[in-house]
Amino acid sequence: MSDTELSQFLLALALLLCAALAGGHLFARFGMPRVVGEICGGLVLGPSVLGLIAPSLQLWVFQGFTEQAVVLSAFYWLGMVMLMFTAGFSITLKLGARDRILVLALVVGGLGPPFVAGWLAAPWLSNSVAADPLAFTLVVAIATSVTSIPVISRIFIDLDMMKSNFAQLTLVAAAVQDLVLWVMLAVATAVQQETQVAIADIGGVVAATLAFAVASVLFLPALLRLVGRATISDASEPMLTSYMLLFCLGLVAVASLFAINLVFGALLAGLVIGRFQSAQLAATRRRISDMAIWFFVPIYFALVGLKLDLPGDFSLMPVVGFILLSSLVKIASVALAARLVRTSTSRALDFGITMNARGGPGIVLASVAHATGIIDDSLFVAFVLASVFTSLVTGSWLRWRLSRDTAFAV
Repeated sequence: MSDTELSQFLLALALLLCAALAGGHLFARFGMPRVVGEICGGLVLGPSVLGLIAPSLQLWVFQGFTEQAVVLSAFYWLGMVMLMFTAGFSITLKLGARDRILVLALVVGGLGPPFVAGWLAAPWLSNSVAADPLAFTLVVAIATSVTSIPVISRIFIDLDMMKSNFAQLTLVAAAVQDLVLWVMLAVATAVQQETQVAIADIGGVVAATLAFAVASVLFLPALLRLVGRATISDASEPMLTSYMLLFCLGLVAVASLFAINLVFGALLAGLVIGRFQSAQLAATRRRISDMAIWFFVPIYFALVGLKLDLPGDFSLMPVVGFILLSSLVKIASVALAARLVRTSTSRALDFGITMNARGGPGIVLASVAHATGIIDDSLFVAFVLASVFTSLVTGSWLRWRLSRDTAFAV
């Protein structure tokens, strides 16, 4: 890479970060999810806006030399890994006895009918790439079912609701649901990468992914405690930051070697690190989260926006149809499941709308499926816009509910 090419790359990176932070700040000022503003920042720099106004400038900044796309892609994947790593910090599977039935109902309602609806709707969605039919169907079903832990966590924090019973139950249900869906995504990507996949091979992928998850959650914490006592018991916070990032990248690399989706590996790494409750490690997690949220993740979402070519890839009916179908089924099924365990109608609707937020994981799903050739550009746009729209609706709904009932945050 020459000095000129390095300057072009650094300029592109600076513009992406600047646009993402500015867009996120603007949207946050109006009470909307910051992630949506970050995507819009990238959208302005991409073919949808800058490409229409000054196409030569847009190409020179972001496609000025051959290797630039490769280097930006590295930041894209690193941002995705950091997003899922930090999202894993907030996942807890500890439940009180009274809440287990409700959480189980939310998980079943959030997974069952939406997944089936997406599975049945998949053959009706056009897809121009040569994807494996099973992989494509799985991705559509997952896109209909996924819930965004990072986005709803950020909304809860902004509204000072994180310690409320509603927030904790929603996050636990979303965590269990998304762990299942990430296993399915790992299966979908593995199927797509094989030319001929038998049922036994799919069973092997599922078994390997589940074994990797169980081994990570059950055995890695004990191993880390042993290593920590022997080598880093007196480590400083910056040193712990380095070790945590090393653990994340190492587990992601191991997952990739075993043909397990690297995003799932990053989520597991965050889940394992999140199980340690010492004050020093909590401070280190905050340091890593701050670094991710204010640098790597904004660049990732800006790059997502940069990929969107709304004039070229936007198709009204697939986007509107997917958003309406997936949202109606998800909200109705979650709300009905909550009502069946004697939750009030208003609270059941709150659960349904909140768990319909796709946010970051919905975009990660779209990114992985697009990068592995499972979905085409138009479906990538549809999935991303569905994630953006549902996140906006959830943030607006919860803010409105809180304005009408201050006890809602308790």
